[in-house]
Amino acid sequence: MTAARHPDIETAIRYHQAVAEFTAGAELAAFFHPDATHHEYPNALFPDGNIRNVQELCAAAEAGRRTLSSQSFEVLNAVAMGDQVALEVLWTGTTAIPLGSIPAGSTLRAHIATFLEFRDGLILAQRNYDCYERIPVDMKS
Repeated sequence: MTAARHPDIETAIRYHQAVAEFTAGAELAAFFHPDATHHEYPNALFPDGNIRNVQELCAAAEAGRRTLSSQSFEVLNAVAMGDQVALEVLWTGTTAIPLGSIPAGSTLRAHIATFLEFRDGLILAQRNYDCYERIPVDMKS
């Protein structure tokens, strides 16, 4: 017999699956409360970090669709308390185009801690702490 998972964990996992499938626009926005914010703390790809609203998050998803040929999220751990969910995730992505010194076809990996706050079953706030593995660079330069 398996115990039922917290409903917000189920939503968090479905959301990550949707992102892995390059879901964007209204379909992606449906996971979020209209007042939602996404805070991506500084990391190897975004040294200044990012704070996005839902519209900006959907635009970033569209950009991801153009820059990556594939991506996956493996949820390693999930815990919930009240309206808060914490996920430990392994993200893997393959570049479709060169990204600065990163050649097309490169595999990127990040170990991610994601903290989600829910309101009425929708994501109100997301905070990401992305720890990228060493990023491959084009050695020809």
